[in-house]
Amino acid sequence: MSDGYELLKGKKGIIFGALDERSIAWRIALACKREGADFVLSNAPVALRLGALDALGEETGAPIIACDVTKDDEIEDLMNQTKEHLGGVDFILHAIGMSPNVRKKKEYTDLNYNWLQQTLDISAISLHRVLHHAEKMDVLNDGGSIVALSYIGAQRIFSKYSDMNDAKALLESIARNYGSRLAPRGIRVNTVSQAPTKTSAGTGIKGFDGMYTFADMIAPMGNPSADECADYCVTLFSDLTRKVTMQNLFHDGGFVNSGISEEMINDLAKFYGDKDDE
Repeated sequence: MSDGYELLKGKKGIIFGALDERSIAWRIALACKREGADFVLSNAPVALRLGALDALGEETGAPIIACDVTKDDEIEDLMNQTKEHLGGVDFILHAIGMSPNVRKKKEYTDLNYNWLQQTLDISAISLHRVLHHAEKMDVLNDGGSIVALSYIGAQRIFSKYSDMNDAKALLESIARNYGSRLAPRGIRVNTVSQAPTKTSAGTGIKGFDGMYTFADMIAPMGNPSADECADYCVTLFSDLTRKVTMQNLFHDGGFVNSGISEEMINDLAKFYGDKDDE
C-alpha cells in the first residue's frame, strides 16, 4: 500500500467483519487509518473471543464493539456506543458472510433450511438491519458511503459456493434498494464484487484453490489482493466518488468481462490432447 493521500481525513466510520490480518476488512481498516479516518471495529462476540482483533484495535486506535448483526438490540447498542465514541459516521463497511451449509459441505439440492435462513440473515439481511438502525438512530451523516463486500456468485453459479450465491444476490439487492432511499441525503450504497482472495474465510470453502486459480488464469490482470481491494474501498468512502451509488462494482482484474485466457486454452488443449492419446 502507498503512504496515503489523506483521502479520508476527518471522516469517521464503522468497520464490520475484521477477523485476522488476512481478512479484507482488516486490510481495509489499515487503509482507512492510513488515509486519516477514525472508526470503530465490530464483529460477532464469538469472533472477538479469538482475540486477534485486539491487535488491530491497538494499531489503529479503534474501539472494539461486539455485535451480533442478527439481533436488533445488539445493533442498537453498537450504534449508541458509536455515537459516544465518534458522533455520526461517514462510512460503513459491511464485510460479513457465513454459511453453515457451506461449512458442513451440504449440497445445494439438499440444504438445511434452518441453516439457509442463518446464511441469509447473517450475510445479507444484516446489511438491511445495520442501515435501518443507523438511519433511525441518526448515526449516518449526509454525504456518507456504505460498502458491502460481495462476490460474482451473485450473478454466476459457482457450485461449491452453494447458498452463498443466493445470499450475495440478496445483499446486492438490498444495497440497491437502500441506495435509492438514502440518495436524497447524498449517501451512497454500493457493493464491491471482489475476486477470490486468500483469506481465512475464503480458504475455508471447499474447492477454493480451484476457484482462485481459475479466476487468476482468466482475469487479464490476475486476482487483486486484499490490500488492493482495501485501496479501492477507500476511494468509495472518499469524496471522489460522490455520485457512485446503487452499483455492484467488480474488483476482479477483468474476470467478469473475460471469456477464457490463451494460457488456459493451451493448457486445456494439452490436457485433453494427452487424454485422447491414452
